[in-house]
Amino acid sequence: MSEQKKQYESVLCGWADEPSFNDNGELMSWTFRLKDNELKDILDQYLTKRDEEGRGGNARFKLFMSKNGKPCLSIWDPNSAAAQERQNTQAKDGAAKADDLPF
Repeated sequence: MSEQKKQYESVLCGWADEPSFNDNGELMSWTFRLKDNELKDILDQYLTKRDEEGRGGNARFKLFMSKNGKPCLSIWDPNSAAAQERQNTQAKDGAAKADDLPF
């Protein structure tokens, strides 16, 4: 039997700082820091493509808590196999919906 490896669209950047909460226990803020070489890697590898109108060029970060309760930071990789697969599926679904117009 072949094993299927789970594919991810994001790359773990590292640990984030502990979140800050107000007196009511509500999340107020969360910070992270990047070193200059990490920032350069993000600019080189993880930006979305710009279209002819200049839209795009974004880096998408996600702050989350790990399974063991540590704050983490990941960045979406538009070049990952999982992201490419999802984009292809969305493009096919969009083309199918356009073909199904009632007029």
